[in-house]
Amino acid sequence: MSTVAGILNDYETIRADQEAFYRDLHAHPELSHEEVRTADDVARRLKAWGFEVHVGVGGTGVVGILRNGDGATVLMRADMDALPIGEATGAAYASTVDAVMHACGHDVHVACLLGAARLLSSHREAWQGTVVALFQPAEETGDGARGMLADGLAGIIPVPDVALAQHVLPGAAGTVLTRPGPVLSSADSVRITVHGRGGHGSMPQKTVDPVVLAALIVVRLQTIVAREIAPTEPAVLTVGSIQAGSKSNIIPDEAVLELNLRTYTEQTRAHMLASIERIARGESLASGSPREPEIEVYDSFPLTENDGAVTARVALAFAEHFGADSLPMELQTASEDFSDVPRALGVPYTYWSIGGTDPDAWATAVRDGTVFSAIPANHSPLFLPVMQPTLQAGTAALIVAAGAWLAPGSGRREASEKNR
Repeated sequence: MSTVAGILNDYETIRADQEAFYRDLHAHPELSHEEVRTADDVARRLKAWGFEVHVGVGGTGVVGILRNGDGATVLMRADMDALPIGEATGAAYASTVDAVMHACGHDVHVACLLGAARLLSSHREAWQGTVVALFQPAEETGDGARGMLADGLAGIIPVPDVALAQHVLPGAAGTVLTRPGPVLSSADSVRITVHGRGGHGSMPQKTVDPVVLAALIVVRLQTIVAREIAPTEPAVLTVGSIQAGSKSNIIPDEAVLELNLRTYTEQTRAHMLASIERIARGESLASGSPREPEIEVYDSFPLTENDGAVTARVALAFAEHFGADSLPMELQTASEDFSDVPRALGVPYTYWSIGGTDPDAWATAVRDGTVFSAIPANHSPLFLPVMQPTLQAGTAALIVAAGAWLAPGSGRREASEKNR
């Protein structure tokens, strides 16, 4: 860890540039699959620091490879896309793009990975091996990682020994949090179209009302988690949209429900999907629906399940560097597509979080029990991580984690083990 400390001692030399980059990126967000400006800026910087750079991977993805002798290969990933949300933070560097903002902190992720890449490039004497810096598009739509894989990512990069990623979340800035095993849920959206027989609102006896059918399905869906899933197994099912009809006195022909589920095991996921289909078909039959419902699963995100040994290694390195600011991470119901990459490559991985909230504001909210009401969370128009110490901690976390594999001497052992 002494070599890592030596690299991080140089952070102040990049701080001003990193902060300027972050402010500019926050002010110029780009939606999923549209990250052209961001990708160009990332590629230009990586090239200047001596990385072998590949652009246009999966559309707008960027990959930088820095080889520094024999040793382990460490992949570090940052997502680049923003969200279709109008910013309400009032920051001096607030989004200049109407109804688009970095409301999930991906600008933090990009700035931190670039900072780590720059410091590793300028301190090659302190580590050995290969660094792969992967800047991924379209995390918010859940298909960015798959797009990079489909575009030949595996043939572009050397096979990693480990894959690393992080996310900024509400929590005291300067803290890093790890968790072995499942950490982010898998997610599936489901669209159910149920059919009725339309007619005049004054003559319901001549119709099959799909609005009533949809309402019955919504009520019955609530029993899946409450009565079919063990209380010790986390799961969430939300009906987020019901669309039917055009006028108060017209009974429509169909209704469309859109729902979302979050699970932490494939067994629970399969059970819930089967139960949703059973309920939709059963209620349609009970209502006398003239046609069976159409059920479509879309926008699926994989389970993020951290490798135990990799997470333990990173957590130990974090404890040595961050001390009391290295904390356990709670199970999250959010979802990510990062794990698609290491899973496809057959690589163990770990995914951790960093805090982005002003430490005093966080401490006050914890004390007062107002964390949920007082602290803006990801995807809020008010979400704005404090710039420091968030950027410094996020940059350090990546270097500390990578350093657990890239320290001189350990890399040769990793390469030897990989080749056996």
